Formats: sequence, structure tokens, C-alpha cells
Amino acid sequence: MLPDNTSSPASGAGDPGAQRVLRQFRIIFNAVKTHFRQVEHEAGVGGAQLWALAAIERAPGIGASALARALDVHQSTASNLVRGLVERGLVSAEREGADRRNVALRLLPAGREVLARAPQPFAGVLPAALAGLDEPTLQRLEQDLGRLIAALDAEDGAAQVPLAQQV
Repeated sequence: MLPDNTSSPASGAGDPGAQRVLRQFRIIFNAVKTHFRQVEHEAGVGGAQLWALAAIERAPGIGASALARALDVHQSTASNLVRGLVERGLVSAEREGADRRNVALRLLPAGREVLARAPQPFAGVLPAALAGLDEPTLQRLEQDLGRLIAALDAEDGAAQVPLAQQV
């Protein structure tokens, strides 16, 4: 018979406080996953693509670097998002500038149609919820989550990968 490790102190499962917080994380993750499934179902694009479409609509002519900053993602992630949007005929990417190295992104009619049928918020439910919190709450969350991330020994690189691409 295998030992029951679910209640060992190392697992944290026996600690009522840890169990309560774990349930809260499950609620958060499930809310995020549900929103992204709804986006995919109603809009036909992934959550990160929808967020990129909305950013391009807000700033016609935006470049890939500025889009990466707007979405707070790595440059390569933004480039991959743009490539998919261009291939699907949702966005145009035209070379502009004197040296023709800059690419200006613009929403095409099909991209506008996607945004029109997509559920809000375009950036996702978690960024929207965080934006609605007051500064002291955000500071406490940042500090406490920083401790949790350190305890997990998690990689910082994951911070620039949209949740929509992780769920």
C-alpha cells in the first residue's frame, strides 16, 4: 500500500490556510479559463489574439515593438501573434518609413467583425479585475505573490507569456 502523502506537512494539503488559498487560486484559474473558452467560442480567436486585435484597433499603424509593450509581452510573442492575425486576414502589416523596415499594423474588416462579436474584456478577466483594485491592495498582492513565486522557484520569463497561451 502506498503512503498517503496528501496530508504530509511537505504537501501543504493538511494546512487549512493553504487549502483555502489553493481553492482561491482554483477559482481564479477557472474564471480565466472559462473566459478564454468563451472568447474562442464566440470570436473564433484565442484570448491573446483578441487582445492584440483590440490594441491594434486603438492604435492604427502600431508597430510590433509597440504592440509588445502594449500587451506587456516579449517581442517574439507579439510577432507570432501578428503573424497569425495576418495569415487569418484580420490584420494588415505594411512596410512604412524611409527605410521600409517599420511595419504598420492595421485592423482589416474581418478583424473588426471579430472584435464586434467577442466578449469583453478584450485583455481578459484577470487584467480587468486587477485594474479595478486599489493601489494598496495591488501592492500587498505583488509582495505576497512575489514570496509565493520565490517559494515556487518559478522562472521570471513566464511573466511575458499571455495567460491565454498558457491555459
